[in-house]
Amino acid sequence: MRSRFILWLLLIVTGGLQAQSVRMPTQKVGIIYNRETAFNFMITTNKGYVAGVEFGRLRTYNKTKFFKLYLGEIKHPKEVRQSADPTVSRSFRPYIFGKKNNLLAFRAAWGTKHYFSEKAKQKGVAMGMSYSFGPTLGLLKPYYLALRYAVDVPAGQNRAIHQKYSPENANIFLNNSRILGASPFTRGFNQLSIVPGGNATIAMHMDWGAFDEFVKALEIGLTADMFATKAPILVSDSNNQRLFFNFFLNLQLGKRR
Repeated sequence: MRSRFILWLLLIVTGGLQAQSVRMPTQKVGIIYNRETAFNFMITTNKGYVAGVEFGRLRTYNKTKFFKLYLGEIKHPKEVRQSADPTVSRSFRPYIFGKKNNLLAFRAAWGTKHYFSEKAKQKGVAMGMSYSFGPTLGLLKPYYLALRYAVDVPAGQNRAIHQKYSPENANIFLNNSRILGASPFTRGFNQLSIVPGGNATIAMHMDWGAFDEFVKALEIGLTADMFATKAPILVSDSNNQRLFFNFFLNLQLGKRR
């Protein structure tokens, strides 16, 4: 329902991309845009969010070459968010049981947008396809949990210790009764490791107001990320994988010149 609401809302409030002015019946001279810069705001089916920037060069009325950079988190399809322990006075975030690492993906990609016809652009509604591919730098950040540890003084009192998974603490890290909640997301950034990979996307591109100076467009498509090795997102290695697919909805806002 959330995705449907967002989709309809964006369809109502957004308009136009890739506007290369052409000769109009009432104009003798039109303005031709050569370049465009757009910021991308993407939501994916794995409840992830992606942000990035795209630089385009308009080659012909129906073809644009672009380069983009974007950053987001790739989540395992088996991740299930659970509520933090409500019995403790301290506030903890919901957590994901059995998670070992966050996988942050820094992507670069080269691509092309093809519009179906010039006639569509002259009517102010342009539809087409876009596709891209490029390298992915996967950044693995240890996933920390606030764990309940008993102390002797005072008797019966518990204290929270923030820890990542290790074979030594597996009996506590994988025990729901000892988990208070997720640690702050900033924990673990000083322990990043790298897993290289690649990415590819294909999408339906919708553009209203084809002669606008400002970029306002919507894309609905499929993205794929493949890594050189299994990405150790979960503690159970048998559930980890190299290839991730996600459908996405992407809003583009920017400017042409």
